[in-house]
Amino acid sequence: MGGCVGSHHDSSGSLNENSDGTGVALGRNQPLKRDKPKWKSDYPMTDGQLRSKRDEFWDTAPAFEGRKEIWDALKAAAHAFESGDHELAQAIIDGASITLPHGALTECYDELGNRYQVPIYCLAPPVNTIEEKSELGELDARDVPEPPPPDSGQECLLRLRLSSGRDLRLPVRSTDSVLHMKLRLQAQEGVAAAAQRWFFSGRPLTDRMSLEELHISWDYVVQVIVSQPRPAPPRRTPRPWRTSAPYRPGRGKTAGPRGSGF
Repeated sequence: MGGCVGSHHDSSGSLNENSDGTGVALGRNQPLKRDKPKWKSDYPMTDGQLRSKRDEFWDTAPAFEGRKEIWDALKAAAHAFESGDHELAQAIIDGASITLPHGALTECYDELGNRYQVPIYCLAPPVNTIEEKSELGELDARDVPEPPPPDSGQECLLRLRLSSGRDLRLPVRSTDSVLHMKLRLQAQEGVAAAAQRWFFSGRPLTDRMSLEELHISWDYVVQVIVSQPRPAPPRRTPRPWRTSAPYRPGRGKTAGPRGSGF
């Protein structure tokens, strides 16, 4: 996870010494490199897991010793960089007076000399990304866990953050499984349970896990990635066969008067 360490610049633009007394041998500011970093996750990661991991970092990054406006600029630059808009990413970096000693967002400094580190997973997906599959869609009716008794467990409000950016609180019971909480969200918000992917602290939550097992505090956020169905390709209307026009005598020619010999 990224962080921030105090340091300072000299008049030449080079970095001198960190607050802990360790020397930093870095050169001048360099432009942002266009090449995207390649990395492999310790475990195969879905797109939803990656987004959840990124959201967790950006939500907690301002808690480090850096400045919030710099973290916001780095987040915008990282998004532009991954989207392939290198010019916009560079413009954001220049506008925030951020220095890149190595030409990468993985280590950068603001104009006060504070050090910022953006983790590599915020800049590019891993090479071992896997496709998300609907766990609910693969369940047989016999495999769906039995719902808990209506009055079992303790009632509470679970804080959710949808992939659309909307936050809400869902009334659940401590004995609910993740699957039944998905069904509660479907009943409350109309989001199909099969389209929901739940993540907490960067790890996916399986349908059979119960809320009691997860030990989620009331002020923690569960990420819910909603998969949008892929639009069906437009149907191509077959073009009618072109038929040749019927032959019409004299069409395209000028006929002479009768008896003229033409």
